[in-house]
Amino acid sequence: MTDNLAPMSLDTVLRVEFGPGRIELLPELIADTGHHRAFVVTDRGLRATGVADRVLKILDAAGVEHTVYDEVAPNPSTGNVDAGAARARAFGPAAVVALGGGSVLDAAKGMSLLVGNPDAVAADADHLWEAADGLPLIAVPTTSGTGAETNGFGVIEDAAACRKVYLGHPSVKPRIALLDPELTLGLPPAATAATGIDALVHGIESLASRGANAFSVACATQAVSMVSHALPAAHRNGSDLDARAELMMGAHLAGQALTLSGLGLVHGIGHALTAHTGTPHGVALAAVLEEVMEFSAPAAREAYERAARAMRVPAPADGDWARAAVAAVRELSGTLDIKRPLRDLGAARAQLPAMASGAVTDAVTKNAPRLPEETEVLELLTRVY
Repeated sequence: MTDNLAPMSLDTVLRVEFGPGRIELLPELIADTGHHRAFVVTDRGLRATGVADRVLKILDAAGVEHTVYDEVAPNPSTGNVDAGAARARAFGPAAVVALGGGSVLDAAKGMSLLVGNPDAVAADADHLWEAADGLPLIAVPTTSGTGAETNGFGVIEDAAACRKVYLGHPSVKPRIALLDPELTLGLPPAATAATGIDALVHGIESLASRGANAFSVACATQAVSMVSHALPAAHRNGSDLDARAELMMGAHLAGQALTLSGLGLVHGIGHALTAHTGTPHGVALAAVLEEVMEFSAPAAREAYERAARAMRVPAPADGDWARAAVAAVRELSGTLDIKRPLRDLGAARAQLPAMASGAVTDAVTKNAPRLPEETEVLELLTRVY
């Protein structure tokens, strides 16, 4: 970060309701959007766990008319978003309530936008940033990872093109983020690890991003501190409400940071890996996090020192804070048992060149502190294969 006091525009106006039990406020928050009906977007997993039913009972008790689209896939596709948008159009004017993890929140933004643009489809993502406004959206995350409640875009899979697209618009930035850590209690260890690593990477990449500024650095530093502290405890004991609350706020702050700064090569590779193999997003990031940090270190030493200090790393005897940051990340990944070689994630060696190409051309990679050549990314992928 070389110019963190440069002029900047902060679009951070977002109402945040945070704390155990805050989900009970949902009916009045819907009314605050100017609507009295709700189109609830979720997934079948939350239906099965009973989390969705708990929320729907709150709406029933308050007399809020609603319908539910619960078919969001773990890696939502353009077709998935189109199907949900068709259901939302049929339901009519309403507030969109996105209840779930990052996939649900991302898909719900796309659905909201398409309702306001009835002739559009999700595959038009590249052309919808100047579209008409979408429906107002309330984000209710049930995992602590993506920070998707802080911004107005979603990362959606275009299966036909085998790539991720960014579907969004300023109008579908959530009006309200309802952060209730009780909704994350009991999340299985593997899902806790994958979403938590996503939040940690958001913080680290925001610190090192070419787009970093004083505000994003403040949010990212606090995020890295909170996530690295709370994630092992939440992974170890899924019912630890204090750890769940700290992790949720850390992930939210990381989302605030990335919305301002942008991300980097870890996410560029992660998007490509997920597009080619279906690997869960956080697992894809963990596969290459340490290696990308090592590659980026010559251009990110100050950022990685901030990250290491936030993770409570003792001062290294050799003064190499970047090396210490990588070691701390490696230790945390080991505690979570999340890092896997690419071959174990379903990647074929023949796919690596296409993944390298996709990572280099992904929009997030342009923010990396050290811009990679395609050959360098291919070498990195080969090393972790």
